[in-house]
Order: sequence, then C-alpha cells, then structure tokens
Amino acid sequence: MRRREFITFVGGVAAFPLAVRAQQTIAPTLGVLLVENREPFSRLFSEGLRDLGYINGQNIRIEFRSAQGNLGQLPELAADLVRLKVDIIVASETPAVLAAKRATSEIPIVMAPSGDPVGTGLIASLARLGGNVTGLSAATAELAGKSLELIREILPGVRRVAALADPTNAFTKPFLEQIHRAAAAANLEIEAIMVRGGEEFEAAFAQMTRRGIEAVIVQPTLPRAPIIELAKKNRVAAVSGNRAFADAGGLMSYAGSLADRYRNAAPYVDKILKGIRLVDLPVQQPTKFELVINLKTAKALGLTVPSTLLTRADDVIE
Repeated sequence: MRRREFITFVGGVAAFPLAVRAQQTIAPTLGVLLVENREPFSRLFSEGLRDLGYINGQNIRIEFRSAQGNLGQLPELAADLVRLKVDIIVASETPAVLAAKRATSEIPIVMAPSGDPVGTGLIASLARLGGNVTGLSAATAELAGKSLELIREILPGVRRVAALADPTNAFTKPFLEQIHRAAAAANLEIEAIMVRGGEEFEAAFAQMTRRGIEAVIVQPTLPRAPIIELAKKNRVAAVSGNRAFADAGGLMSYAGSLADRYRNAAPYVDKILKGIRLVDLPVQQPTKFELVINLKTAKALGLTVPSTLLTRADDVIE
C-alpha cells in the first residue's frame, strides 16, 4: 500500500495534513471553481490570501476555472482540477461545490460560500463535516424569507410572488422551502417557476405576466443578465440573495457580505496548508449582511422605494 493510501485509510481525508504535501513542492496549487465570472471573487480572495502572506505566482499557484454561467460545464472543470492534482479546491456557490465534491473525495474543498451546505448534503452539520468539505455557508436559503419582507415594503399590495429556480440544482429544495414557509406566515401566494436554461427564461416571464405577478425572487445561481433584462422588460420587481444581482441591475439583494465571504475563504486555505485537520475547521455562518437597492432600476419600474427602506440600505445604486 502506498503511503498516501495508508494515511487516507487510517485517518480519512479530514485528518490528512496538507502541510506534508505542501512541503513537497515549492508552491502549493489551489484550484478555484466558479459558476460565473472571476470578478470580484478573484480580487477579494487574492486580497485575503495576500493578507496571510500568499502571493499568486510566488509562494502559491492558483488555477482558475469558470463555467461562465453554464452549470453543465462544472463537472468537467472540476475533473480538470483533480487531474492537475491541486492541493485544495476553493469552490464558490452551491453547484460548483457539489461538482467539486463529486469529482473528488480526497482533495479538501473550501466552500466560498455555499447556500445551504447541510440541506444540500455537502456536510453532515456545521460542526461535524463528515467528509472533505468545509468553509463558508451563505445561509441564502434562510434569507429567502427576508426577500419577501423587502418586496412587501416596496409593493405593499402584492399578493402573489414568483420564485424562479433551477430544478437541477440541489439548493433549490431548501431555497423553495424557506420561501414557502415565509409566504405562509405573510399570507402571500408563491408560484414556483422552474427554468433549466436561458431558452426558458422568456416563457417564464410570459407566465408571470399572464398571472399578474409583480415580483420575483431569483435563485442566486441563475444567470443574472438575461433575467434582469427580462424583469425590466416585463416590469417585474426582481430580488435575489446575491449582491452582484443588484449591482448588475436587479432591483434589490439581501445577503451576507460579498467581500467578507470571498476574503474569508483564504484563512481556511492557510490553515489547511499548515496542517490543521478539516474536522477541526467547522463551517462558518455569515455575520454581516448587506441590503443593496438599485434605485435606478426602481425608477425604471415606476416604483417608489420608502425612505425607511433607503435609510436601512447598506448601499443605494443611483
């Protein structure tokens, strides 16, 4: 039996000290797996590494892979990183983390972040991982109910809200469960609309228009650009749990701090490379949340954002 196989057999991947592997090379290699574009993840994550003394191309090497919004590409991109024998995979957003986990049970995976790692089966619990995945939870499913509250503040008379989701995404189940729970408490009707790809977005918004739906909660991992364009065209208030959504022209976003989530993946990398076991690195929940309102989009939709909501916003895009 080879030495690495023996170590894995005795302690499992969660107990395997990566410091041993890191000492065998001049620069450890990180594989980064993203659902969409590299920015702002690349910049913020690199800042977090730099604060800990790691500089790409000097004492660490980073291999970036992005699906550019095409979730079907993630399994092959994850397999490519495994073939490169990277020391750690850092994956951002639930589909990327799931693709990485399916590609390897040995290489440590850092979520940066994942929407609901327990609900999607990525980990056993926040404290007891039960595998090769740790990192940051975005708590996005839990925050979906908050989106309904925000919608009601802008549209007090709203009675029916759509939830746009991808049926192939493991995050969809906890995402919709939280929305339905919050809607029942608020006496609102939720219409779940499933979309598997860009060609289905037009039909989804046509359905919303026919049914008189004024607002939609968008699953964070769905492609932003076409949805934002269609929401404006059909005059539907679109909200999501990803700050990039509001930055790109969506009406609102409410989520854990994007900068914190991306930067805070770096300490996990540092600790794993220094030999700390994954079982000693529990998953972190977000502690700082941001409400972002795109006032330009609100005006284009003919909506008046209450001053009380504007004063609570962490950022207002004008």
